[in-house]
Amino acid sequence: MHADKLLSQLEQSASEAQRRGLEPADPTPLTFELTREAEDLIGSLERLRSGIHLLSAIEGPNGIRATVRVPDGKRSIVEAVFNRYKTETNTKSGRPKHQDLVENIESIRLATEADLWTDSLAFPQPAETLWWEVWLYVGANDHAAVKQQFADEAASARLEVNPRMLVFPERAIVLVWGSHEQWQRHARLFLHVAELRRAKPLNSEYVESSPRFQRELIDDLVDRVVRPSPHAPAVCLLDTGVAHGHPLLALGLEPNDAQAVELSWGARDHHAGRHGTTMAGLALYGSLVDALQSSELVTLEHRLESVKILPPNGENRLEVYGSVTQEAIARIESLQPQRRRVFNLAVTADCRDGGLPSSWSAAVDQTCVGGALAGEPKLICVAAGNLRDQIVGDDYEYPMLRDSSCGVEDPGQSWNALTVGAMTERVDVGPDPAYADYTPIAMPGDLCPTSRVSLAWPEAARDGWPVKPDVVMEGGNWAVGPGQERCVPDDLGLLTTTLRPGGALLSITHDTSPATALAARMAARIWARYPDLRAEIVRGLMVHSARWTSAMRRRFPGTSKAMIQDRLRCYGYGVPDEARALRSAENLVTLIYEGALTPYCRDEKSKTIKTKEMHVHELPWPTATLQQLGHERVQLRITLSYFVEPSPGRRGWTRRHRYASHGLRFAVFRPTDTEPRFLKRVSTSALDETEADDPGSNGDDLAWVVGPQKRGQGSIHSDWCDATAAELAVCNKIAVYPVTGWWRERKHLERWGESARYSLIVTLETARNDVQLYSEIKSAIRIPSEVTAR
Repeated sequence: MHADKLLSQLEQSASEAQRRGLEPADPTPLTFELTREAEDLIGSLERLRSGIHLLSAIEGPNGIRATVRVPDGKRSIVEAVFNRYKTETNTKSGRPKHQDLVENIESIRLATEADLWTDSLAFPQPAETLWWEVWLYVGANDHAAVKQQFADEAASARLEVNPRMLVFPERAIVLVWGSHEQWQRHARLFLHVAELRRAKPLNSEYVESSPRFQRELIDDLVDRVVRPSPHAPAVCLLDTGVAHGHPLLALGLEPNDAQAVELSWGARDHHAGRHGTTMAGLALYGSLVDALQSSELVTLEHRLESVKILPPNGENRLEVYGSVTQEAIARIESLQPQRRRVFNLAVTADCRDGGLPSSWSAAVDQTCVGGALAGEPKLICVAAGNLRDQIVGDDYEYPMLRDSSCGVEDPGQSWNALTVGAMTERVDVGPDPAYADYTPIAMPGDLCPTSRVSLAWPEAARDGWPVKPDVVMEGGNWAVGPGQERCVPDDLGLLTTTLRPGGALLSITHDTSPATALAARMAARIWARYPDLRAEIVRGLMVHSARWTSAMRRRFPGTSKAMIQDRLRCYGYGVPDEARALRSAENLVTLIYEGALTPYCRDEKSKTIKTKEMHVHELPWPTATLQQLGHERVQLRITLSYFVEPSPGRRGWTRRHRYASHGLRFAVFRPTDTEPRFLKRVSTSALDETEADDPGSNGDDLAWVVGPQKRGQGSIHSDWCDATAAELAVCNKIAVYPVTGWWRERKHLERWGESARYSLIVTLETARNDVQLYSEIKSAIRIPSEVTAR
């Protein structure tokens, strides 16, 4: 009876397709309503060799809605599944064939616009006119050709298609202006559509404050600034433009290094020196207080660039922001292709994706990884976003960590970007009598009151997606008055540049935007010191050098894995330390490796895709010194950083529909390991499709803080342990090995032979200043040996 019902619904969908104007030769989008228990069966709806592709899969309160594209002539394959279930049994089990799949299908129908809606917001009303974010199904076809076919159909429906397009494997994304009624009248539009979402407006904050210092202070500082060299790395601001006429900014920003996505916008900051210009001052100088009060020379080791990505008038228009971001980056890189640069993106959209990828965050990931579409890998610092209405609302209670409206904003969920939250050490409200009764909201070393966190993401996203933010930087503090009114007194903010019509040159800013500018500045200074480093390792050094403050540890006390995860989801890995990132010492030694491996290969005999390589690094270890230290405690810290290629369509992220192209993990030689046992353990991990990073890790001899099971989230993995020197004396081997990703699972895309770059950072540190770890390692330095296992 169940099979007959589904076969009848399948036939009805064919009749409905013809009634709506589809030709018999057209592909048919079918929506399957599945039970809530069918998550692991979604992939079974696809038949890639037959061209049957999964477009989207959305889990709701009553079950899962999966939409599949069935080409002409392939409906019989779906019918055959139901007929086998109806008439055939498995010879071994005696159960009906395809029982698990078919009995979890509740109904089938021709897909509608609402079925393709994957946004968390409600589906639009029929007459509502809006910008739609349209994810086009491309498959193996040409992206531009598919877009043109869709644009031709849209023109007949009087829908406006934005000319920009964002490109991903099997998908192209465009914006379309129109109403649901227009979509309904033209069914052929859906021949190309995989998903529909509501396009996002930006929520840019522009802080307004009076200047605190006079022009004489600026002139004095200008006389003490040493300009950056022509070859210095840059912080490139993707913002509202920069007021190049500011005397401090002109020292680090050449006129041709200020651009705009649309030439008609002009390159200057269109908001009277508010956001882009305030970020420029921090990105170039840091907080200006120290520089203005000093009488010393200020040597600029990096420079500025700017690409305006927001229009100069009206509200921020809706755009394919991922495409705008990519276009802005391509524009500035075409002018100075050899320059090292850190991109600073401190404008964000809302947080409704709940940590799942959006078109914008996926575009950031795609740009970071580089490749055929985006060139060389890039380092992008993205703001975690700020609380806005919440901070002044009656329901605000510091800190807001788990409210669903307080999650990291788009595109801060990006896997490859360095996402920056805000903390603060500023607690002095200052002498202004207007704030005599005000007290700071955050205590020293704790979260900035407006900074967003990934603790607010749904549990499923927290378990499966990267730790965000990655790090936190100074973002200023807020104060609360006797009537619970909240504001930012000048002395709780960060002093930076502005250029107002009235002549003001200095202003105050706060929250995650300045924190992001400070992080980008630190990354550029790392590159200035070590210009040959890769983007992946500069990001890795930022995370590797970060530490939690005592306030952060008090907020989430203890060492339980649950408490550590909450701490990570609030503060990332903590506050980066520039000195620690730049320099070793006798008792604190950092080793860096940059390499690449090929994660997968094709087995010509079985035609399957298998794991190919892992690397085993034998380190120039200070064995003698560690053995002499015996029971002294030594910290081992390891960070593995790489970029993934995204596949962001919402089809569920299990097996073949994983978001990441590949995954890498690390494992350390344990005190009780032998070399054969170590290699076997790591090889088992690499072959384990469930991504259990370190089988048997419960018996690990080293007490990792994050732990092998949790550190594998995202594309940067950092962990550390405190052990006796004697225990660490034998831990001189580190393996880097692959786990599965869509390069392996989506073999029809033929990406399984790609090489994956990675960077490995290893630090040994002891509290004893008389220990010479560095000297022994320096004398033992050799080219690191690698063992490639197949």
